[in-house]
Amino acid sequence: MQPSIPPSPISPPLAGARAYPAGGLAFPHRDLTGIGLLARHEILFLLDEAEQWVELNRQSQKRAGLLSGLTIINAFFENSTRTLLSFEIAGKRLGADVVNMHAATSSVKKGETLIDTAMTLNAMRADAIVIRHASSGAVRLIAGKVDCPVLNAGDGQHEHPTQALLDALTIRQALHLPRGSDLNGLIVTICGDILHSRVARSNILSLTALGAVVRVCAPPALMPAEIEAMGVTVFHDFDAALKGANVVMMLRLQQERMQGQFIPSPREYRHLYGLTLDRLARAEPDALVMHPGPMNRGVEIDSQVADHPTRSLITHQVECGVAIRMACLDVLTRRARGVAGWESQPSSPAGAAYGAPA
Repeated sequence: MQPSIPPSPISPPLAGARAYPAGGLAFPHRDLTGIGLLARHEILFLLDEAEQWVELNRQSQKRAGLLSGLTIINAFFENSTRTLLSFEIAGKRLGADVVNMHAATSSVKKGETLIDTAMTLNAMRADAIVIRHASSGAVRLIAGKVDCPVLNAGDGQHEHPTQALLDALTIRQALHLPRGSDLNGLIVTICGDILHSRVARSNILSLTALGAVVRVCAPPALMPAEIEAMGVTVFHDFDAALKGANVVMMLRLQQERMQGQFIPSPREYRHLYGLTLDRLARAEPDALVMHPGPMNRGVEIDSQVADHPTRSLITHQVECGVAIRMACLDVLTRRARGVAGWESQPSSPAGAAYGAPA
C-alpha cells in the first residue's frame, strides 16, 4: 500500500513540462560517476525520464525493447543485494542482456589489478558497465579505461548517485508533484552515520541542487568535518533537527566501515538518534520517512515507523530505484543506439568534481 500524501507544503511547481536543451545536450555526459558535476536541469531531466518507467513497471507487461541487443555488465566488487537486483531488473526490462560479476568470483580475488579488470571488461565490448566498489574513486578510475558508459552503483565513502536520484523521485511522487518540479523549500533531515555514508553525500548534492533545505544530524564522531561547506545545517540534537522537517531520512550505522569505537552502544544510539513514533511527532504532522536500506530495526528506526502505512516511503524508494536505473541506462546508451540528437561525443566522466567532505 502506497502512502496517501496531502498536498505539497512547498512552493508551486512550474506549470507544464519543463523545457530541456535539445537531444544529448540535455545530459551531455558519457558516464554517471557522481552527482557532483550534474547541473540542476540534468538532475531534473533524469527524474523526468524515470517517470515513464514508474508507470510501465506498474503494468502487467513490464518489458520494453529499447536496449535489445545491448550487453550490460554489473561488476560488483562489493557485496550488494537490492542495488544489484535493481540494476539487473532495470536492464532486463529494457531488453538488454545482463551479466552479473560478483566480488567473490572475480579475478581481483586472485590478485588482478583494478585496471587489468577494467581492460578485460572493456575487451568484452559491453555497452554499459555498472560498478560497485569498496574504494572511493574506483568507479571513476574504471570509467577512464573503458570505451562504454559507466554507472556508479556506490564507491567507498564517495557517492551513490542513483540512490540520490531515486530518493528525489520518491519524494516528488509522494508529494504528487508533476514532471519538471524541483523541491524548493522542502526541509529534509538526514540522520545517522553521515561520516561513512555515500548515500548522504549524494543526497546532499542532489537535494540542495533541487532547492531543498537539508539538515544533517549525527553524533559528533559520525559527522564529517566542515560538512557545512556543502550547504547543510549541522545538528547533534535529533529532536531539534526534526522540528519542522517535511522528510526524515534515516541512515544505518555502517559498522563495516568503522575503525574503532564511534558510539557507546547501539542501545545508547537508539535512545539519542533512533526514530520512534513519539520522536517523529516532533516533525511536521505529515512528515515522510525514508531509509536507503538495509535497515537496523530497533536501532536507527523502529518497525512502527518503518512500516507505517501513510508515512513510510521505504518500499516506494525500492520501486523508484528500478525506474531511475532504467532511465540512466536508457539515457547513457542513446549515443550507441543512434538516437536522433544524441550523436555527438559526450563529456566524461560526469561527477568528476566530488564536492563531498573527506
